[in-house]
Amino acid sequence: MADWNPALYSRYEDERTRPARELLARVPLATPRGVVDLGCGPGNSTELLVQRFPDARVTGIDNSPAMLESARQRLPGVAFSLADIASWRPEGAPDLIYANAALQWVPGHEALFPRLFALLAPGGVLAVQMPDNLDEPSHRLMRETAAQPRFAAAIGDASRVREPRRPIASYYDLLAGDAERVDAWHTVYQHRMDSAAAIVEWVSATGLRPFIDPLQEHQRADFLADYQGRVAAAYPTRADGRRLLAFPRLFLVAQRPS
Repeated sequence: MADWNPALYSRYEDERTRPARELLARVPLATPRGVVDLGCGPGNSTELLVQRFPDARVTGIDNSPAMLESARQRLPGVAFSLADIASWRPEGAPDLIYANAALQWVPGHEALFPRLFALLAPGGVLAVQMPDNLDEPSHRLMRETAAQPRFAAAIGDASRVREPRRPIASYYDLLAGDAERVDAWHTVYQHRMDSAAAIVEWVSATGLRPFIDPLQEHQRADFLADYQGRVAAAYPTRADGRRLLAFPRLFLVAQRPS
């Protein structure tokens, strides 16, 4: 994919940061020394970590140079590094590995989650939040639009663009055998959106990218117009003239034995 667009991603920063706050609120650590924000993006989640743990050594990791540049401008006193989560290893065992809306982009969860958990210091915590919306109209309609012959040649098999998400119990099982405790839960947010175009704008910064990035410019415009029409039908106008975007998210907080 092309590099991320920090400005577009940050356009709905309040909504994107709310799950990050709620994940952090369940982290059972008082004074961690080493904290890593995996997939830190433009630094909105990293800022929460710095505020919560002012005495910790906080490091942000991302594979997007554009996102890292935005994060450095936001938090000039924090260390940010370019790395791929799939192969990342810390220099020392951190007390907290925090991954907000990042691991859904990394394949091979069966190996990834235990590997990240094993990197923690004794008593350390792996805290993860991932969108769980692949079956929501917003994402189902992406696949339906992409499956049309005029787009399929460039995009490929739309059903394989994103790795299927496991059931939450499966993620629990990946960690529970070696953990002192695992806290797992789902939340479905209902985001008030101004229009169908606003919903398309939201997902254009994240979930829609694997579908539109391979397209030529004229194809991209046709794809977005087709997709927006489907979104408008799937998300009707509510009593206040807005539309509600249901957004399920999966949360896991696992702690190693001390």
